[in-house]
Amino acid sequence: MRQHRFHGRFESTGRECSWPGCEEAGEFRAPGARSPSFDGPGDYRWFCLNHVREFNAGYDYFEGMEPEEIFRAQSPLHGWESTARAFRPEETVDGAPHWAKFSDPLEAIGARARAHVKRRKGAMQEEFQANARFTAAERGALKVLGLERDVDAKTLRMRYTRLLRQYHPDHNGGDHGHQDKLQGVVEAYQLLRKAKAFA
Repeated sequence: MRQHRFHGRFESTGRECSWPGCEEAGEFRAPGARSPSFDGPGDYRWFCLNHVREFNAGYDYFEGMEPEEIFRAQSPLHGWESTARAFRPEETVDGAPHWAKFSDPLEAIGARARAHVKRRKGAMQEEFQANARFTAAERGALKVLGLERDVDAKTLRMRYTRLLRQYHPDHNGGDHGHQDKLQGVVEAYQLLRKAKAFA
């Protein structure tokens, strides 16, 4: 179903106008008996151009509502206290605050922004502490050995032993094709084993 730009006309696929007695093509949609919700887009009625204009002229969104309901529906905050899934108290997305705890959307957005800044600062602090543990050269050596910055001395020795067996010709069937890698591993280990982090 392709929509033509600007005037709301949809190509008809054999649909007739829903207006009683009209045999024109139903190319313009109007609200049906079931309105859009979380369960789906709702129902539509399809009319020809003349009848959709007539339908729109007589359509009253507030029909059947009490004055208090009309006032609430016209409020900019209408629906904010909705219990749709994204707004339920138990739902959070990306560390967002519980939306139902706030009566004002801006207050909730501000709380989410503050929480994001706090998490970001915490992540930066952790990264700073991890970087402070090793010098730039030592961090490069960790990369050569494929190790993370939270490594301990035992893991360092185990990784060095494994790589030594993998690349040394005495352990890999006499293959001398890994001399450069072997040298890099030995140099990285010699640097790291003297690091203050393992003192």
